[in-house]
This record gives sequence, structure tokens and C-alpha cells, in this order.
Amino acid sequence: MMSTRDRNGSVWTEARADLDGLPGGRGLNIAHEAVDRHLAGGAAERVAFRFLAKDGTRREMSFRELSEATSRFACALEALGVGAGETVFLLAGRVPELYVAALGALKARAVVCPLFSAFGPEPIQSRMAKGDARVLVTTPALYRRKVAGLREALPSLEHVLLTGSAEEGSAVGAGSDGVRSLTTLLEEAEPTYTIPDTDPEDPALLHFTSGTTGAPKGALHVHEAVVAHHATGKIALDLRPGDVFWCTADPGWVTGTSYGILSPLTNGVTSVIDEREFDAERWYRTLEEEGVTVWYTAPTAVRMLMKAGRELPRRFDLSRLRFVASVGEPLNPEAVIWSREVLGLPIHDNWWQSETGGIMIANVAGQEIRPGSMGRPLPGVEARVGRKTNGGLELVDEPDVEGELLLRKGWPSMFRTYLHEEGRYRSSFSGEWYLTGDLVRRDADGYFWFVGRSDDVIKSAGHLIGPFEVESALIEHPAVAEAAVIGKPDPVVGEVVKAFVALHPGHEPSEDLQLDILGHARKRLGSVAAPREIDILDDLPKTRSGKTLRRLLKAREMGTPEGDVSTLEKPA
Repeated sequence: MMSTRDRNGSVWTEARADLDGLPGGRGLNIAHEAVDRHLAGGAAERVAFRFLAKDGTRREMSFRELSEATSRFACALEALGVGAGETVFLLAGRVPELYVAALGALKARAVVCPLFSAFGPEPIQSRMAKGDARVLVTTPALYRRKVAGLREALPSLEHVLLTGSAEEGSAVGAGSDGVRSLTTLLEEAEPTYTIPDTDPEDPALLHFTSGTTGAPKGALHVHEAVVAHHATGKIALDLRPGDVFWCTADPGWVTGTSYGILSPLTNGVTSVIDEREFDAERWYRTLEEEGVTVWYTAPTAVRMLMKAGRELPRRFDLSRLRFVASVGEPLNPEAVIWSREVLGLPIHDNWWQSETGGIMIANVAGQEIRPGSMGRPLPGVEARVGRKTNGGLELVDEPDVEGELLLRKGWPSMFRTYLHEEGRYRSSFSGEWYLTGDLVRRDADGYFWFVGRSDDVIKSAGHLIGPFEVESALIEHPAVAEAAVIGKPDPVVGEVVKAFVALHPGHEPSEDLQLDILGHARKRLGSVAAPREIDILDDLPKTRSGKTLRRLLKAREMGTPEGDVSTLEKPA
């Protein structure tokens, strides 16, 4: 693994100096910087999290309470024999126990891996198996529905810690097969914990991202990433003392970790955590009642708010709202204009990836916003446009020329490897440059504009969905011989997953069969990744070597001439 000590300017040095480090010069630990360092200087009683539960109840947790709860979790891991570098998976919604477990595991130098709670059993199994899961924190309902049947396929999973009451845990088998009540464990643990020496390069966070030609990749980040979380919260999200911050991202994704947990905590601001799902009227009410000053959301949510109309937000007092940002997919120019007219504030789009660990390019406060642009690179980030050549990489200096977005190595939250895939990791770089896989152009003033992906990843409601994983699940259906999926444009969520399948001999196309295949996929993959639509074809378009041509399927869906697959050659 490679150190990233300040090769891109003083901003990281300044951010590092703004953090404390472990007492006695014993290293750098994310949880210490996010929680324990606030216990001095009068900040201990400041509200760290304000949890809004599904039943409407509201619970506040101060930095002191958070420190004690996370120390209890770290002590519980120690009692279970879970050591540094072992992986703790989190599968739950926006409940307090998830946040406590994430930070407590980081105190204990375990590796934290969040999972999206809407995943089906197969995505959960593939990620936990690849991540060598030792511990899982989840709810009784999710364990019963999605994990209990996977235990034989996950031999390294020794401990399942269930949220909720001990009685709820008993109902799904707590006390056997390593299943325990998290509530009981925390009650029995000590409220103090001394964080061990932590090297900044010790592994800390594991975020899975899907590609198009293989299984999900596990991007591994280290404790030094907290330097970028801290700095980018100030620079890109304009976090200031006294702010009330609301990040609407699900904690199962990288945004929900980097900016739903860590960055606001290191900056000492109060985070609103709303367990409930989207509802336009309630979202506006939350902004008003909680006094939100900085709001970080997604283009899909913005489009849904736009769909709810211009009159609704006028019923609410949003005067405390100072800064609005968006991430997850390109933000339509119309959304920026709508926000200015309806909210009285522009939306600041920004760009980053699971691999970057933090925001790299952004429209920041006080600078001109060009609707539709990703913004400009943050201080400490060097971004260029490039093209691959036979000899390596060619940097493009001319403005408004399309090419791949490149980032120079050296920012603190850069991923250090793809778990168990070092070769794949090395192929993501060319010399000093990280190859993002995103196609962009840069204008004469240094603003970057997203063009598209250099692969076939589907972006739906801000979630990245890898076609390979969906296609693999479809092929498990006994009637399906071949499968291919594409992203079909959708005005609300950006893209929905559409599947094309060819059948085994002996099966005939029918509406009932389509519904059965869709039901199979939904059960396997969960609601987010499962196809919304399916077409049954006689054969799928392929190259002569047998590779499925998704671009032709997409063209067929759009009705362009290239989409006429009837004249394609059969593979040799």
C-alpha cells in the first residue's frame, strides 16, 4: 500500500493540523477525530446526532453520549475476540445502533463495511464473502429475511449482533449460532475505551462498488482518509460551527458514511438522521422544524421535489437553509434553476466516487455555478482530461475536448487497494494518474462537465448498479439462457434497469413467464437492483467473439436505427 502524504499541496497539511491525533502521538484514528476529541473544550454536550425515527419520536445524542456508546461497542468487540483489521459489516437503516457500531468498530481498528439494507440475499452474500465478514450488525427482521439462510455460505461469519430489544433478538434465534442481542452486549460493556495505537495507513473502511465485467469490487480506505473527510466538509459543503446538517444518503453507501457520519462529526456540527423514506411534504417540514442550515441530497430527490410542485415549499420557513449540495449522478441544469427560483438558493453539484473516498470536484460556496457542471477541483486535488494511447496516457490541454477524468495520486482518502484484487487495483492507474472511468470535458475556466461512463454502470436514484450482477441473477432462473441489462432513461430516478433475456429451448415467451422472471430477480437482488422491465428476445446481439452488445440493446430501446438487431451476425 502507498502512502499519500501531502503530494498535492498544503490543504491536507492544514487539515491534518486541525485534527488532534491520538494522545501521546500514537497515530491517527478516524473515530477519535470524529468523536472523542470533542470531549475537551466544552463541546462534549453539543448534539452530535439528532435521530428522527419512523414512529415520529426524536432522540438526541451528545458527543459525550456518543463517545460512551461507541466505547461500549469497541469493548464488546474486544470481548468477542474481534481484533484489528477484521471486518464488521453493517446491514440496517438509519437507526442509532448502526452509527454507534460504525464508530465503535473504528475505535477498535476493525474494518467497517456498510451494506445497503434494500439488497437481496445474493448481493449481501457476495459482498460478505469477499469481505471476509467476521461480524454483522443488523436488525432481527433483516437477519431473518436476508441473512439466516446464508450462514452456511459464510463460514467466517462468527458473530451476528441484532439491534432492538433482547426479546426481538430471541424471536429470531439470539443465543445460538453466534447470534446475540446488541443491546445486551452494550449494557454489559464498559463505557470507556482506550483506542490502540493507530497507524494512518491501517485499513478502516471497505466500500463495495459494482463494475460491468465482474463481481463487485471492494475499495479499501485507511484511517488517513479522515483528513479528506474533514477538509472537504469545510470546503465543498461549507460546514461551519453551529450548523445543522442533513445528509439524505443511505448509510449503506459511501456518501452515507463519508458525509452522513464522519465529515460532520469531525467538524463538530449536528447531523439530522431521518429513518423514514422520501416524502416531499415531510422533507420540507424537516428542513423547517430541525433548522437545517446545510443540506446534502441527490438529484433523484431533487427531481421528486420538483415534481411535487412549486407551491408546497412556500408553506414552510426555510430561511435557516444556507447551502444545498447534490451528489450521486449529474444534476440537471433545470434543477439548479428551479432551486434558485423556489428555494432561493442554488444547488451545488459535486463529483466523487467510492474509490476517491471524498469529494474531489465541486461547485463551492462563493464561486459562480454553471448549471450542469460538476464544478472545479478542490484545493489539493489535481484533475485532468486524458486519453489512453498505445504508449500510456495523453493529457489533453485544449478546452472542451472529451476524455477520461484523471486524478493525480496523493489525496488522503484515495483507496489503497481493491480487496483481494491487487492486479485490478494497479490497472486503475497509469503512472501518477488514477483512471476514474468517467468521460468529461473541461471548459476554458476549469469547470468540468460530465459526459458519461466509459463502462456500462447503471445509475438509478444515485445507486450504481453493475449489469453483471443483475445478469448473473437472471440466468439462475431455469427458463433463462442468456441475459443482458441496460439503464433505461427515466425522468425521476435517472435510469431504471431493463433486462433482455433469451430462453432455453422448451420455454415459450409469455406475460406470466416475464412476471415470474422479474419476481425471481427481485427476490435475489432486492428492489433497487432488480429490473423494472423485461423483454424476451430470440437471441441477444453479440460481437463475433460472443460478447453481448449492450449498446445495441440500448439503441433498440431508444428506437434508433442502430437498435435494429434483426440483421446482426451470429457469433462465430
